[in-house]
Amino acid sequence: MIKIPVYRPYLHGNERKYVNKCLDSTWISSKGQFIERFEEHFRDYVGSSFAISTSNGTTALHLALLSLWIGHGDEVIVPSLTYIASVNSIVYTGAKPVFVDSLPKSWQIDPNDVQRKISTKTRAILAVHLYGHPCNIEILQKIAEANGLYLIEDSAEAFGSYFKQKHVGNFGIVSTFSFFGNKTITTGEGGMLTVQDRALYEKISILKNQGNDPLRSYWHTMIGYNYRMTNLSAAIGLAQIEQANEILQKKRTIAIWYQERLKGLPLQTHQEDPDYVHSFWMISILLDQPKDRDLLRDFLLSVGIETRPFFYPIHYLPMYKNIASGKSCRTAENISARGINLPSFPDLTQSEVEFICEQIAIYFRQKTSRLSDAAVMPEALLMST
Repeated sequence: MIKIPVYRPYLHGNERKYVNKCLDSTWISSKGQFIERFEEHFRDYVGSSFAISTSNGTTALHLALLSLWIGHGDEVIVPSLTYIASVNSIVYTGAKPVFVDSLPKSWQIDPNDVQRKISTKTRAILAVHLYGHPCNIEILQKIAEANGLYLIEDSAEAFGSYFKQKHVGNFGIVSTFSFFGNKTITTGEGGMLTVQDRALYEKISILKNQGNDPLRSYWHTMIGYNYRMTNLSAAIGLAQIEQANEILQKKRTIAIWYQERLKGLPLQTHQEDPDYVHSFWMISILLDQPKDRDLLRDFLLSVGIETRPFFYPIHYLPMYKNIASGKSCRTAENISARGINLPSFPDLTQSEVEFICEQIAIYFRQKTSRLSDAAVMPEALLMST
């Protein structure tokens, strides 16, 4: 039985009040006051010019690529160490993902490998801010500009993350966020795009609404999609963003508790580099030895603590092996094999974090004891004869 889950949404604001308002008004689908209010509050919080709500983070990514006319014959550079949606959305358009490696310290996309993988077919760089730590988006901006490429930010896991005091999602031509139930702020299911350009904003708004002309009902000017957020979801999102600072501060405090209690163990926590603000969407650790990952997860589960392994590198997965053409991303592979996401929800108490860390310490003490017993066993057997 799981006593401490990996994640639980923080629902301590106006969620119930706003949802009840939706029910009372009967505006429960993709029209209603909460959609516009949530978009405006999100736009202002992250500091973008425009924000467009969607049904989930994957549809936001798909819209981002479609809005730039990326399609058959194009290549999009993407880190192999990411959630599957980053890559699937590229393939939805008919374009080809080109996998790049990660940096060993930050675990983020490797700009040098990006530079190496650019070809005459490359149209865009899809930069992912993994687990809440921003990637070096400034270097990627320069690479994109020098090569005439679009820079797209996948900020699904990085609400509340900053690079040089600027919120992520404001560096690329278009950026995306996710509000799944385990995200820092949630709408249950939902997503958002942020852009600075009005023409791009208007194009994405039409694409997500079945290609319908906003000034002429049922007049469709392009092939579009039903990727709209519901008023019910937006109501939850508005209540969530009202608590954003509180949630982010709680997560930072929890990260500090973990870092202090895990010192001295054969693992490393995800550190915040200078010039970056880590939102600590997930409290993540890298074990020194890959073989400990699954053993530790099983041990923690036996005492009621749920964990997650890191994402598999996408070039490992069956449907993308041929695209990868045997090329490896060794750092991404190494990080994936050693990584665990620990319970990370904002309501975690200090005593719960102490319990989790103590159980991790117990695992390593027991491991050390077993190794010591194995080392002396031959001598003991010899003496008994």
